[in-house]
Amino acid sequence: MDGQRNDHGKRSQHSQSDYGGGKRRNPGDDPSDQHTVTNEDTVYRYLCPLRKIGSIIGKGGEIAKQLRADSKSNIRISEAMPGYDERVVTIFSSSDETNLFEDTGEYVCPAQDALFMVHDRVIAEDLNNAAAAAEEEEEEDRFGEVQQVTVRMLVPTDQIGCVIGKGGQVIQNIRSETRAQIRITKDEHLPPLALSTDELLLIHGEPSVVRKALYQVATRLHENPSRSQHLLLSSSANTYQSGGMFVTANAGAPLLGLYGNYKGSWSSSFYPDQRDEASAKDFSLRLVCPIANIGSVIGKGGGIIKQIRQESRASIKVDSSGAEGNDCIVFISAKEFFEDQSPTMNAALRLQPRCSEKTEKESGDSVITTRLLVGRSQIGCLMGKGGAIISEMRNLTRANIRIISDDNLPKVAGEDDEMVQCIIGPTL
Repeated sequence: MDGQRNDHGKRSQHSQSDYGGGKRRNPGDDPSDQHTVTNEDTVYRYLCPLRKIGSIIGKGGEIAKQLRADSKSNIRISEAMPGYDERVVTIFSSSDETNLFEDTGEYVCPAQDALFMVHDRVIAEDLNNAAAAAEEEEEEDRFGEVQQVTVRMLVPTDQIGCVIGKGGQVIQNIRSETRAQIRITKDEHLPPLALSTDELLLIHGEPSVVRKALYQVATRLHENPSRSQHLLLSSSANTYQSGGMFVTANAGAPLLGLYGNYKGSWSSSFYPDQRDEASAKDFSLRLVCPIANIGSVIGKGGGIIKQIRQESRASIKVDSSGAEGNDCIVFISAKEFFEDQSPTMNAALRLQPRCSEKTEKESGDSVITTRLLVGRSQIGCLMGKGGAIISEMRNLTRANIRIISDDNLPKVAGEDDEMVQCIIGPTL
């Protein structure tokens, strides 16, 4: 298998040590200035407890800067979300195995090196506390429980198969070899920071056991990148960081088209505070949401929808009273100054992954479908002359964008409505 590519397009490892590492490949340039993720990169998303985030950020971000410099990888830390006790640490780099991994004699890619730097810092406090307790109660601790740690990582659905293996053989082998407890959960068990295309990977056990299992898992993820990972992080023009979630503009492209020159990355404080309120215009959007997704939109006790209303400053209403079939409508609206960041767009991009429908193909690939109702009088601004605008959006986002009308509309659509359907993922 030396030098051959596997099903996901990565080269297989050349050899395995106790940790499962590979030999050095061609050294690459310093990737610290990389701002996008490609399908050939290695990407990890590590969930860090909020109370420990300071151990990887440091005062003024000094620790994070040092971790980036030492590993030569990119490390992005999501914003904190009120009520959530974790933050997502996204680590990515070229897949070239240029970093000597500790004293193993093996080389790993910068992202895998950085993953362990982050992990070690996150669990250091627990290990130090356990050591201090053992010193105080040495005799009692000798017969007590051994310190346990847990790793929580987000992994795209189309990538998790490389960790599970056919019939669960791979994950069972890792469990047997390392004695770690490894679980994979999805859907209702996902943390709020996860995307709809994510699954949650948990590794639990003694620190040394977890470390060996994490190495094997990280190596497999390195060898088998997600086919959709380029959507996780892109340039500021294509990514909207929303409360810790990376919401891609691929599914949001029709939303941006309706708004026109959306100034999403600009701050409204750039403009004078004293403006003519009469010049503010109403702007609204209608997302078609499967009835099954309503809980994800509203949240327990209305917590999610309240938070999005507060942070976006938009009005959000879920109309399920007149729902027909399997769908309802999520209304988003606000009075806006066109030159400002749009509250309606802000809320829509936050709600988009929650309102979208996720289906899985026999191949294991996930398909994400977002639907938006648009009045017939507005549909031209999305089409453009000769279909020029919609073609450009398709080319820029690599999303399958279609305009649906008449008999193919959902039952919640009005007489004068058409629907924009945006599909991400393989459609054949």
